[in-house]
Amino acid sequence: MSVKMPETDAAVLGRRAQIVKTLRDIVPGEGVIDREREMKPFESDGLTAYRQLPMVVVLPETTRQVSEVLKYCHDNGIKVVPRGAGTSLSGGALPLADGVLLGMAKFNKVREIDFENRVAVVEPGVTNLAVSNAVAHAGFYYAPDPSSQIACTIGGNIAENSGGVHCLKYGMTTNNVLGCEIVLMTGEVLRLGGKHLDSEGYDLLGLVVGSEGLLGVVTEVTVRILKKPETARAVLIGFPTSEEAGACVSKVIGSGIIPGGMEMMDRPAIHAVEQFVHAGYPLDVEALLIVELDGPAAEVDHLIGRVESIAKECGAVSCQASTSEQQRLLFWAGRKAAFPAAGRISPDYYCMDGTIPRAKLPLVLKRMKELSEKYGLGVANVFHAGDGNLHPLILYDSNKPGELDRAEEFGSDILRLCVEVGGVLTGEHGVGVEKRDLMPAMFSEIDLAAQQRVKCAFDAKGLLNPGKVFPQLHRCAELGRMHISGGRVPFPDLPRF
Repeated sequence: MSVKMPETDAAVLGRRAQIVKTLRDIVPGEGVIDREREMKPFESDGLTAYRQLPMVVVLPETTRQVSEVLKYCHDNGIKVVPRGAGTSLSGGALPLADGVLLGMAKFNKVREIDFENRVAVVEPGVTNLAVSNAVAHAGFYYAPDPSSQIACTIGGNIAENSGGVHCLKYGMTTNNVLGCEIVLMTGEVLRLGGKHLDSEGYDLLGLVVGSEGLLGVVTEVTVRILKKPETARAVLIGFPTSEEAGACVSKVIGSGIIPGGMEMMDRPAIHAVEQFVHAGYPLDVEALLIVELDGPAAEVDHLIGRVESIAKECGAVSCQASTSEQQRLLFWAGRKAAFPAAGRISPDYYCMDGTIPRAKLPLVLKRMKELSEKYGLGVANVFHAGDGNLHPLILYDSNKPGELDRAEEFGSDILRLCVEVGGVLTGEHGVGVEKRDLMPAMFSEIDLAAQQRVKCAFDAKGLLNPGKVFPQLHRCAELGRMHISGGRVPFPDLPRF
C-alpha cells in the first residue's frame, strides 16, 4: 500500500530533484552528492557542536562550473554555502537544509610560481602548507601559518583572514595576498589585484579577505612568498604566573623588538602538549612563552640576549634557547599540536578566539580565572601573545547535561570581556554562527547596517552564505531607508548536535 505524500512535501522533493539534476548537468560525473550518508562529512566544520545536512553538495573543478552553479542558484533563489577544508572553528561553513553546499576541494593546483616577482598563483583548495612546500626548494615560504596549516586551504584562509604563529612579524592573510579571481553570486567573474603590489581604485581585495564567504567564491589566489630568513631560533621562557608572562609580552614589544613569533601557554596546556609531543617543555611553571627571533645570525643572537634579560626582569624562572633547527621545530611542534593535545585532558573543548590590546593580557587572564570558577569549567590558554589573539580552550563534557550550554555562556563572557578592554570579537577564526549574536556587543545597529549594505552590493538577493556574521536579517531594499530599526527578521535557532 502506497502512502500519499502531502502536496507540500512532494513539491519540496520535486524542487530538490530538479536542482540535483541541473547541478549534474553543470558538474557531470561524481561532482554532485545527494545521498544522506555521503553528505554526512559535510554536515559541520570544526565547530562540531552545530550540525546540519545540506540539501545537496556540488564539487566543481573549474571557474566556469562555479560560475554556472552560482548563476543557476541566483536565478532560482537557491542559497549557497561555500566550503574549503572545513577546518573553520566558527561555523562559517555550516550547511543549510535548503541550500547547496559548494565544495572547493577540487581546486587544488599550484598554477604558477614566479620567484622573480616573489609570488605564487594557486587555486583555493591548495592547503596552506602545500604553498610553502612548493617553493621550499628555492629557499622560499608562505608566511601565514595557522595551526591547521597541514589541512586548511588558502580559500578558507582568505574567508577568515587567518593568521598563525608568525603573523606578529609577517602579517595575516590580508597582508600576504596580492590578488584573486572571485565569482559573484550572479555568476560574474571578477579579478582583483595581481602580481603588482598595489591597485588603483577601491580596495575591493581588502573587502574580500575576511568576508567569510558572504561576497563571492574565490577561484584563484596570488600570494606573496618570502625568502627564508638566514637564521631562526626559538626561546622557551617559563614563568611562575600567567600574569608575569603577559607582562613580559608587553615589555618585549614595547622595547622595539618584533619577534617572528610570540606564543603563550598556561599550565594545563603545557602539560597536555608535553605528554602529547614531548617537546621538552618545563613542567614546573604556570606559563610558558615561546619567542622566535629571525634574521642575520649576529642580530638573532643579540636579540635573544635582550629578550632573556627582559624576561628575567619580569620574573622568569627558566630560559632555554634552541641550539639546532631540529630543536626549534620541536618547540613549535608542541605549540601547533596544542588543540589536539587538549583531548588528553578533557573529552570536549570549546575553542574561543578574541583579540585584546597586549597591555591588557594580565588583567584578562585574571578575569578568565574568575569566570572559570563561576562556571565550574576548566580552561586551558593557548594564544598568539604577540598580537593579543587569545585562544582559550574551555573544557567540558558534552555527555553531561548542561555543560555545553555553560561552555557557550563562558565563551560569550570571554568575548564580551575582550570588547570591554578595547579588543575585538575575533582575531582569525571569523564570526560565522558562533559569534553572530554577539556582534551587537561591538557594533551599533547603524554599523551593522552599513556592513550589510556592502554585502548587498555583491549579493543583492542575500543568497550567499546567509545566516552567518549578521545577527539579524535585513532585506537589501530595507537597508536603503533604514535608520535605527525596521525590517528586521531574526535568524532561526541553529541546529545543535
